[in-house]
Amino acid sequence: MSRPPTFAPPPGARAYSLRTSRGEFAVVDAPAADGVTPRGTALLLPGFTGSKEDFNPLHEPLAARGYRTVAVDGRGQYESDGPDADESAYAQDELAKDVLAQAAAVGAPVHLVGHSLGGQIARAAVLLDPTPFRSLTLMSSGPAQISGSQQQRVKLLRDALAVMGMAEVWDAIQAMEPPEETDTGDLDEGLDDRDDLRRRWLANKPAQLIATGRQLCTEPDRVGELAAVALPFHVLSGAHDDTWPVPLLDDMAVRLHAHRTVVAGAEHSPNTDRPLETARAFADFWDTV
Repeated sequence: MSRPPTFAPPPGARAYSLRTSRGEFAVVDAPAADGVTPRGTALLLPGFTGSKEDFNPLHEPLAARGYRTVAVDGRGQYESDGPDADESAYAQDELAKDVLAQAAAVGAPVHLVGHSLGGQIARAAVLLDPTPFRSLTLMSSGPAQISGSQQQRVKLLRDALAVMGMAEVWDAIQAMEPPEETDTGDLDEGLDDRDDLRRRWLANKPAQLIATGRQLCTEPDRVGELAAVALPFHVLSGAHDDTWPVPLLDDMAVRLHAHRTVVAGAEHSPNTDRPLETARAFADFWDTV
């Protein structure tokens, strides 16, 4: 999961429930900075087990470039409500329709950004209806199913969720992680003993995690369909990624005729690994659109 430096919205940003035609969704909404000419709005979709807070480090640098950014929790994800046990509510097509409703409520057209799972949901939304979007950025989000090693991890999680409660699964995950991944030394004091990360985990709906985990393991390659859409594309990733190997992302960018950014020193979450470089790459791309 992405580990944001803080769960508190950055200065000038506002956390609230965005009302849409498909219900309410929790968002963090940051306007363009004072004195800067507004250049557009971006809708940011987090990844599997993540949340809108994963984009907290990006809001201020993007506001300084003139962009309003709205990061959203998807249905059943952290602070957005959804059914506990009905997996059909989290079918990819349903989540894609949610994105279209969110874009309309925010004020289309918007630049759409999806991280990991969020990228595949974003792709599905564009394939349903590209008209609400000015561009699509796929961040650490590949052309089809995740790598074999990550599929094994997701299967373990889904099997655990079938027989254990969310708190029990969280404890099991912490026990399995190597020490360097559970160390919070690089997080600020706002994350007291990982309480914020645990609270986020417990707020996720089990059916959402099971359904979207299955999607990650079975997603077909839809790059050809996406390439036929008349929209500017951007493929951004870290220099190393265990979920989709970087050469696979390079190839996807070629197939999409997309702008390509590799963020040095970042892995699967450039948004938290190297936020300033990631924000700069987003804004540079959006400026060309």
